[in-house]
Amino acid sequence: MSTSDGLPTGSATTETTMDGIARIAAERKRQTKVEGWTTEHDAEHVDGALATAASIYAMPPGNRLIRGDGGAPLGWPWAYSWWKPTPKDRVRELEKAGALIAAEIDRILRERADV
Repeated sequence: MSTSDGLPTGSATTETTMDGIARIAAERKRQTKVEGWTTEHDAEHVDGALATAASIYAMPPGNRLIRGDGGAPLGWPWAYSWWKPTPKDRVRELEKAGALIAAEIDRILRERADV
């Protein structure tokens, strides 16, 4: 069973028992399984977009500079439709940030291995 975001639920993985590392790993798994963001897709982001998106999710909401049109924050690397903030759930935003950082680290490590 999972939450609406695809994160695991249940007695062993409830809100209070999952630590930060487990939450980030669960979010990364959700990104690959639910959203379909494969390693091949991640490899296309050689421009630092994964890390940039992570930094914006990690930034406290009050520090984000929002565009005049009310869209995604300044610096958001992708289309507005991919900006999915959860302002009432700071932990959720940090899970997204951590998973995007993990994806960027993995992308760089794969890139190094291919050289």
